[in-house]
Amino acid sequence: MTAPTALVADIGGTNARFALVGKDGGVGDLRVLACRDYADPAAAAEAYLAQVRPPAPPRRAAFGVASAVSGDRVELTNSAWSFSIEETRRRLGLDSLNVVNDMVALALALPHLDDTQRAAIGDGQAIPGAAMAAVAPGTGLGVGALSPHGASWAPVASEGGHAPLAVRDDHEAAILAILRRRFGHVSAERVLSGPGLVNLYQALCELDGVPANPETTPADVTERGGRGDCPQCSEAVRLFSAMLGGFAGGMALVFCAQGGVFVGGGVVRHLGTAFDGAAFRRRFVDMGRFTDYLAAIPTYLVTHPTPALLGLAHAV
Repeated sequence: MTAPTALVADIGGTNARFALVGKDGGVGDLRVLACRDYADPAAAAEAYLAQVRPPAPPRRAAFGVASAVSGDRVELTNSAWSFSIEETRRRLGLDSLNVVNDMVALALALPHLDDTQRAAIGDGQAIPGAAMAAVAPGTGLGVGALSPHGASWAPVASEGGHAPLAVRDDHEAAILAILRRRFGHVSAERVLSGPGLVNLYQALCELDGVPANPETTPADVTERGGRGDCPQCSEAVRLFSAMLGGFAGGMALVFCAQGGVFVGGGVVRHLGTAFDGAAFRRRFVDMGRFTDYLAAIPTYLVTHPTPALLGLAHAV
């Protein structure tokens, strides 16, 4: 093994994915660590390096975190982790540590995804060099973009997942009313995420007058929705697919993303064939006066297993 040039980490609300960047820019030695098993990112990074035992410790690093990044102190939105960038840099013996929003990391990967690392959802043709956007439902809902900047690209951080959720009809409005009583502010993340699948299921049970199983997990909704043996789970998956399409269409308009909109995160991959790509695309395009504009924009499911790490390799 040759000495790595950098350490990269994609840190979400549940897991932290670590890897090393080689001299050729390739990413290898991937390990996934559960955040709950470590006090902070530095402890997780130390455990990772003890596992892979590189011949020389990396001197540079880039972390993508599921949180807004402004200043030295980072508080993760869906995790108990809180850390100082400078203290983490010193503790790991790094010359430099670049910490960015995890969706910046994903956005940086978009130009480097080939047709084996993305799958088209419907039609559309990207305009070369145009802005691209990404939405990523996981433990939370990430949003990011990549804007052309001369001969290069400029990533755009966003907390768009916490923007208010828009609904399309009376059925969705009734669901929103139930969630509003529970949460007050109903962001898109309250529905378009792993926990959001459970929120949808519970709201649908209330609307249908049937008891919700309090032990239901996102995986349960996914499995039972795919099998079709739970009407509320099936409807939750259908609504998730359609409403994610509407949200993605809104982000395409916000960022003028004529280079394409990419769906990342773990939820859609875990849904597999239960994800209704046709419902997603219909809602993505159905934007009144901008229907034709959106119909020309391609949408993709990111199939690369660790796209944020690919992006972070370009951020060290």
